[in-house]
Amino acid sequence: MKRGLTTILLAWLMSICAMAQDVESALTKFDKQTSVAAANLFFSELLKAEFVDEETVFPDGTPADSLKQQVWYWAGEWMYDQQQYEQAEAYALKALPLCHVGNDFKADCLNLLGLIYVRMGDVKNAANYAKQCLEIDMKSGDDDRISSSMNTVAGIYMAGYQAKEAEQYILEALEHANKVDNPARKAVLLGMASEVYHTLGQDEKALTYAEQAIETEEKLGRSPKLMIRLSQKGSALLGLHRYKEAEDIYRQVVPEMKAMGDYHSYAIALNRLGMSLLCQERQQEAIPYYREAAGLFSKMGDLYNEIHSHKGLYESYWALNPDSAKLELDLFDLLKDSLYTHSTADALSRYNAEFGNDQLQQENAEVRQAHRRTIIIATLLVLLIAALAWFIIRRNHRRWQRQMQELIREIELLQSKREADTAEQPKTTEALDENEKLFLMRVIEAVNAAMPHGNFGVEQIAAELNMSVQTFRRKVQSAAGESPKAYIQAIQMEKAIVLLKNKPDISVAQVANLCGFDETSSFGHTFKRIYGCSPSEYRDKQ
Repeated sequence: MKRGLTTILLAWLMSICAMAQDVESALTKFDKQTSVAAANLFFSELLKAEFVDEETVFPDGTPADSLKQQVWYWAGEWMYDQQQYEQAEAYALKALPLCHVGNDFKADCLNLLGLIYVRMGDVKNAANYAKQCLEIDMKSGDDDRISSSMNTVAGIYMAGYQAKEAEQYILEALEHANKVDNPARKAVLLGMASEVYHTLGQDEKALTYAEQAIETEEKLGRSPKLMIRLSQKGSALLGLHRYKEAEDIYRQVVPEMKAMGDYHSYAIALNRLGMSLLCQERQQEAIPYYREAAGLFSKMGDLYNEIHSHKGLYESYWALNPDSAKLELDLFDLLKDSLYTHSTADALSRYNAEFGNDQLQQENAEVRQAHRRTIIIATLLVLLIAALAWFIIRRNHRRWQRQMQELIREIELLQSKREADTAEQPKTTEALDENEKLFLMRVIEAVNAAMPHGNFGVEQIAAELNMSVQTFRRKVQSAAGESPKAYIQAIQMEKAIVLLKNKPDISVAQVANLCGFDETSSFGHTFKRIYGCSPSEYRDKQ
């Protein structure tokens, strides 16, 4: 009987792998040659894999950009589901500039990028995209979409160790979800609420939300999601010191998650099963679960959860094998330092509190003594690196000043061409005093930084430079000899020239987006009016 069940499960897993290969093969064909037939094949394979609920068929003559938008977005969704996050990121970023035709679709793409960056541990980028999505959904007034994007933002705050902020978003998301009939969405939100309150140490609330989520998933008959909700209940039980109940839950969900191929949730459940055993002083039993989880998180690049695996191994080995415990503490320190390099300064204190590194070091005075020499060497290296960094920063600052001066000269040429028929000519670089040069450099830098995000209007740049709009207009007019709007447009066009010359591998649509244009057509008209040819013609001439 067991052999028969194993055979069936193996056959099912092989069929899943085959479907994944078929989807990715169809995607490769589309990437090689954009066509309606290739796009239809890709969506046909998604339907066979039961990844989408209905068939998508594009008619002949569908524009290439529309095909790319749809295929690349759904490729991002597919790769995210397959836990191939770098590929998911690449496809979602390619789809995003093509999503301006519909706000709903753009919001979906922004939301996907937020989720991808959470998995990749990039909290800053995740928050940026998720909040853009939320702004679009709030304007739409669609309660279901609003609740979904708020849930994503709550998850990002959780990843950034700001559970209190996450609580505000998840409670408001539940309010919006209660206005619509979408039990699947409600189950996800209840599960997130359980995680938030577990992190806040309010585990009675966490347990209540988890049990509501479980009840909803049971009614929907979604077995994979039910396992995740049970895992969330297990976390609440751990917080309530009901360790045996938590162990029983994780022994149920661990094999189910592995069989379904949800390796990220599986690895998290392994960590928590190890914790439930460790809390029962069954250290020897906990070790293999923590060990397997650490290996999986290492392969996925999930640094935060891998650190928790090594922390669990350290605590498990402490009473069994001090040498092994020391090795795990070394790995813990190494990964923690690596994580710090990927985190913002604001997060450092939260990481210290979360990981409890000071407490670990106090418990292991012998290990601390052994590290003293390493710390001295590391300090010397840090000082050496700091000196090198100071030298590089100085050199780069001088290079930046030269580049800004060259850019100002090139923009002046563009201004001169545009104002050839007017009596007033802009100042030359030589005519500018040092304050004016520095001011124009700051304007150019601020506009270039804001262009990809679209926030580079006169008011926004003035605010970025901490001055009123009137003062900003007056200073630009005085230094550049023209209005701020015209000067900003000149900066846009100069960036377009640089990208068209030096980045032949990116499309004109991407150049337009990077230069702050929502519409490729608007970019083309502006470019042709100034340079007398289209962006494509200009690139061909180069």
